[in-house]
Amino acid sequence: MTKESTQSVQKNPVKMFGMIAPYLPGLLLRSGTAWLSFKRQANKGGREFKKELLRQGIEKESADLITRQYLESSMLIKYFKDVE
Repeated sequence: MTKESTQSVQKNPVKMFGMIAPYLPGLLLRSGTAWLSFKRQANKGGREFKKELLRQGIEKESADLITRQYLESSMLIKYFKDVE
């Protein structure tokens, strides 16, 4: 892109959106896939964490509470709510 065309795109947000729009579906798909993978790994880690707590002799109620607190760090929506 030349300097002139870059400046005209910056001045016209509709053109800029038009240039970005074709990439949005792929970006959303990759982001969604990454998020699902992250959640799956976090849940698997939570199950392993709870299993180990129970194996070490911690009672089930305490293990449930500790595991919930452990899994809170993987709740991305919580971070967005805290910003507001």
